[in-house]
Amino acid sequence: MSRVNKLTYMAVLVAIATYASALIWFPAGVAKAYPVQHAINVIAAVLLGPIPAVVIAFVTSLLRNLLGTGSLLAFPGSMIGAFLAGYLYQKTNRMWTASLGEVIGTGVIAPLFAVPYAKVFMGTTVGAFFFLPSFLVSSLSGAVIGLILVKRLVKLKVWKLKF
Repeated sequence: MSRVNKLTYMAVLVAIATYASALIWFPAGVAKAYPVQHAINVIAAVLLGPIPAVVIAFVTSLLRNLLGTGSLLAFPGSMIGAFLAGYLYQKTNRMWTASLGEVIGTGVIAPLFAVPYAKVFMGTTVGAFFFLPSFLVSSLSGAVIGLILVKRLVKLKVWKLKF
């Protein structure tokens, strides 16, 4: 895949995640769940790899914060999940491991990073269990959607990539 193609796919995924986050969300405990971000993480992890998936997650989080549709907690959650999704898929070559990586990365590991992050950047002092249910619900719903979508994309040969 050429560099231009990869950058174009990345830009399209950022645009979809940013726009859909303003439209599709639901309350999940102390935070809002944005399943499209997690679905895009799974799709990017499988189709592009871990580093592009992290870049997509970062740019999407940045844009969502600038547009007022996200919080600062979007950064550690989405980026850790995207990396772990891409890494696990790269190691196993099984799509379901990308979804599992997204759920573990965003739903379990990210709340641990969110505690000091929230203290420094947001001025709140809460425990990891405060963020865990919200992160888990959001990542699980998006990871399932992402797995379904990426399986369809691969089956329909929409993406011109080697699988």
